[in-house]
Amino acid sequence: MHTILNTFKHAPLALVCAALLSGCAVLSPVKPGMTRDEVTARLGAPSRVVPIGAFTRWQYAAGQQAIMVDLDATGRVADARQVLTATAFASIEVGKWTRADVEREFGPPAMVDRVASWPSDILTYRWRDFEDLLFWVYLDANNVVQRTGQGLDLSRDPPSERY
Repeated sequence: MHTILNTFKHAPLALVCAALLSGCAVLSPVKPGMTRDEVTARLGAPSRVVPIGAFTRWQYAAGQQAIMVDLDATGRVADARQVLTATAFASIEVGKWTRADVEREFGPPAMVDRVASWPSDILTYRWRDFEDLLFWVYLDANNVVQRTGQGLDLSRDPPSERY
């Protein structure tokens, strides 16, 4: 383990957690009350910064993990959590949420797909709950969520193990 940790010593902690703890519940290394500088020291630069009223959300998305860190007006952590979970996905309101709402709450999708049977974008999130999974958010032409779904992520299985 020491050798593995040395390999990742210069990587942001969020990426190390995703690599080492894939499939395990990951507790955020960020706690309420920490300063913006302490967050940066632990996780590095965020993949996205999103203003939300009096708060600023720093998004850290890596693989099957997405940590949202909400900073208050003074630059201190108000909340930090891993959001790619069944409970969090269940909060999406079909017919009400927009693409912006989804990306604000879950970060950027792993992929944006198009298929012949759906007329608009499908946002795809990779996540893990005992096995590798995908979560799909189907948008209409106005970027409003029309349906969601989930399934197994077979892309990580060797072809011989799929059938």
